[in-house]
Amino acid sequence: MTETVFDLAAAPLRDLNGRLHALPEQTNETSWVLRNPQGRHAVAVGVDRPISVRIEGHVGYYCAGFNSRARIEITGNAGVGLAENMMSGEVRVQGDASQAAGATGRGGLLVIGGNAGARCGISMKGIDIVVRGSVGHMSAFMGQEGNLVVLGDAGDNLGDSLYEARLFVRGAVKSLGADCEEKPMGEAERAILAGLLDRAGFAAEAKPEEFRFYGSARKLYHFHVDYADSY
Repeated sequence: MTETVFDLAAAPLRDLNGRLHALPEQTNETSWVLRNPQGRHAVAVGVDRPISVRIEGHVGYYCAGFNSRARIEITGNAGVGLAENMMSGEVRVQGDASQAAGATGRGGLLVIGGNAGARCGISMKGIDIVVRGSVGHMSAFMGQEGNLVVLGDAGDNLGDSLYEARLFVRGAVKSLGADCEEKPMGEAERAILAGLLDRAGFAAEAKPEEFRFYGSARKLYHFHVDYADSY
C-alpha cells in the first residue's frame, strides 16, 4: 500500500486538513503519515473517510475532533480535547492525553496508552474510551452513554451526574461524584468489558474480574427537593 506523507514543517496545517476533507469516497490515498506535528492544534480534524492516519509526534488541542470512520494514531502525547465529539472510527494515542479526552463523543473507540487528565469522557454520548493508565478528576461527568475503561486509578468525583454510561476501573477511585455508585458486574457488563480490553489490545494485561463497575444511582434524573443540595 502506498503511503501519502505530509510534512507539517514544510506545508501549512490548513492544507493538510483541506486535503483530508476533499478526499473522494473512493480514494487510493487510504494511508497517511503526518510528520513534524510539533504540538499543532486541530490536526486531522473532521476526517470522514475510512482511511488510516499516523501522526508521528506530539499534537496540541482537539486532534482528531469530529472523527468519522478514520483510524488515527498518534505516536506522542495529545493536548486538550483529543477526539472531541468523535462520531465513529478509532483514535489511539501512545502517550498521555490532556483534559477532556473524548468529550461529547458519540461513537467509535478512543484508546489512550498513558494517562488522561481531568474530565476524560465528559458528556460522553456513545463513545468507548479505554485508558491504560489513570484518569483525572471529574471523568465521565454527565456521561450519557458508552463505556469508560480505566486500567489505573480515577481521581475525585468520578461519574458526577452520570446518566447511563458504564464505568470500569481496575485501580483506586479517589471519590465518586453525585449520583454515581458501585454496582454488581453482571454477565452483560463483563462481556462488554472483555470486548473492549480485547479491541484496545490490553486483554493480556488486564482481566475483567480485576475491575469494579460503576453506574448511575438514577436519583438525579428529575428534580426532587430532597436532593436539592446535590444539584
